[in-house]
Amino acid sequence: MTRLRIALGLLLVLSTAGCGFHLRNALELPTDLGPVEVSAQDRYSPLASSLARALERAGAVPAAAGDQATKLEVLSEKWADIPIAVDTLGRAQEYSLRYAVVFRLSRADGSVIVPQQAVELSRDYIAPPSDSVGSGSERELLVGEMRREMSASILRRIDAALRGTRS
Repeated sequence: MTRLRIALGLLLVLSTAGCGFHLRNALELPTDLGPVEVSAQDRYSPLASSLARALERAGAVPAAAGDQATKLEVLSEKWADIPIAVDTLGRAQEYSLRYAVVFRLSRADGSVIVPQQAVELSRDYIAPPSDSVGSGSERELLVGEMRREMSASILRRIDAALRGTRS
């Protein structure tokens, strides 16, 4: 029985390798990018903080005050709760939480690396009117998850643009 499990495990690993599957490489910034500054309209934006930390992990040097720096600008962040289902009394039961961000990345000299673009995410959640405490916490969990996903999505777009310029 043990040999069968080992053989099945080995077969699974080999079939995964044979299909072309591979893990995504981490974001690696080119050395000529220089210091990077992340800015947002809300100076305390959790998304901007998350992006700045992720860029530092990728090798970016944070910009000092007054430095000429590559700029990642979060131009807007919008949240919306849209009711998508109601009960027999007309009260909202289910919502669609939407998160839209517009950003751009440009070099210190003003040349555009990633042109202005929007990324939108949405998640549906149930919020029965009788459970006001639980629905708030579910929404807050979704907000945190969507911020992490948004940060990853923006970084993937930056990575794709930088890989295109290196080719």
